[in-house]
Amino acid sequence: MEKEKRAEYARLIVRTGANVQKGQIVQLTAAVEQHEFAALVIEECYRAGAKKVNVEWTSDVQQRLNMMYAERETLATVLPWEEAKMKQVVEDLPCLIYIESEDPDAMAGVDPEKLSAVMQARAKVWKPYRNAIEGKHQWVIAAYPSEKWARKCFPEAEDAADRLWDAILKTVHVQEGKDPVEAWKKHTEFMEKKAQWLNDQGFASLHYSSKNGTDFTVNLIPGAKWEGAGAVNSENDVFYIPNMPTEEIFTSPMAGKCEGTLVAVKPLSWNSQLIEDFSITFENGKAVSCKAGKGQELLEQMIRMDEGAAMLGEVALVPKESPVNQCGFLFYETLFDENACCHCALGMGFKEVLPGGDDMTMEEAGKRGINDSIIHVDFMIGAEDLSIDGIRTDGTAVPVFRNGTWA
Repeated sequence: MEKEKRAEYARLIVRTGANVQKGQIVQLTAAVEQHEFAALVIEECYRAGAKKVNVEWTSDVQQRLNMMYAERETLATVLPWEEAKMKQVVEDLPCLIYIESEDPDAMAGVDPEKLSAVMQARAKVWKPYRNAIEGKHQWVIAAYPSEKWARKCFPEAEDAADRLWDAILKTVHVQEGKDPVEAWKKHTEFMEKKAQWLNDQGFASLHYSSKNGTDFTVNLIPGAKWEGAGAVNSENDVFYIPNMPTEEIFTSPMAGKCEGTLVAVKPLSWNSQLIEDFSITFENGKAVSCKAGKGQELLEQMIRMDEGAAMLGEVALVPKESPVNQCGFLFYETLFDENACCHCALGMGFKEVLPGGDDMTMEEAGKRGINDSIIHVDFMIGAEDLSIDGIRTDGTAVPVFRNGTWA
């Protein structure tokens, strides 16, 4: 991995992704194994004018050992000092930068019921703080290859880490002879045009169909916006890009208003465990059944996390020409795999898609149709032959996707 490309990537994450402003506090979350790349990100934050950079170090090994040996009640308890840190985040509204690099199999073999119970208990404590900062800060999720992640993607390759690194750079537009900042500008402009076209249509619902068994209709919220690529911090009007890479045009549908079956086309990595070959069937807006070739119990646990976990919080459109999809392999990381094809998400919706949504409480947004939950889990449904029709209020059907891409 050339030093220059690592530095260029770190600069892109800080300047284009998080768009760190002078005088802002930054909170960086990274794995201990990635301390060298984290140092590049930290230095770039200071060059951008950051007031202070705080770092939250993570470890797959530590998390697995905790899950294997510590008592469930101990792990589920949020200690006062942990909650105090979140209170400080609400006060500071820092730029949040997350560097993903975890082992997709880190929690393989861990009791899924214990894992879900711990996550559920802790998420209930965190949720009010998450709601309090929603739309009021800049954030970005990016990735850096770890050896175990690379081995999962390329189990037979001697140069697995280099191959994963090259794929990551391709998907975030860091390539020889090209200006990545200019590439991202053109990319976001293209996605904004697609989002504007969808907003102009005023669709009341979407209908999905595929030969694999997907046959699904979901109602949309009147007046809710389709968005793509970037977001704006409502506190300071700073534009930022939350996900790098990003290929999705998305909105939050009407909570509790969908019918039919969605068939996943890629495995889902949730809590560092895999769910494979699965489908979810909805009735009266809620998931009533699911089937999985692998991870059935884990999928059932996810859907039962809370009342909102069984309903959709997002629908997202991604054409099969996506650079992520063109890489030709499964990343085993939702940040990438969700940007390979169309997807939906169980759980929490996005209040910012509503006019004035940033100033609403989640309760107020819920009355408008935004789903609320302690989870937000994307799963990929973009089959090669996927068709999506937009249905207007008069019943007119407009082709949106045909054969997995824009119609």
